[in-house]
Amino acid sequence: MKKLFLFAAIAFLCLSSCNEQKEPTQMQNVMAIHDEVMPQMGKLGDLVGELNAKENDSTELGKKYMKAKKDLQAAHKSMMDWMQNFGNRFDPDEILNGKELSEQKQQWLDEEEEKVKELKREITESIANAEALLEGDE
Repeated sequence: MKKLFLFAAIAFLCLSSCNEQKEPTQMQNVMAIHDEVMPQMGKLGDLVGELNAKENDSTELGKKYMKAKKDLQAAHKSMMDWMQNFGNRFDPDEILNGKELSEQKQQWLDEEEEKVKELKREITESIANAEALLEGDE
């Protein structure tokens, strides 16, 4: 019975230690937000194309189409700018391999975390607005 208990305790400890997940780092959180919104860039481009077809409308609705298109284009530019600036601030080892950051780079990462959260909001809202506008048109 003692052996069975000892075996069960060891098995439990092995399984629980294997299942322990480390808390994601701040860099991993920033990259996760980027990875979440990056696939939406194709949808953003598709919506710009749909709105292009309606931009000659001079009514009030036409003005809404134009604003929605500009918002989508601004969100796209924000993503491109963010990626370029982020890549200029951090090297691949810091981004992908968890290389320790200097104090300056840690401050930059704090800034980039706020920027990528704002970027996500901008992309999500511009897409939702354009989709709602286009759906209301059907």
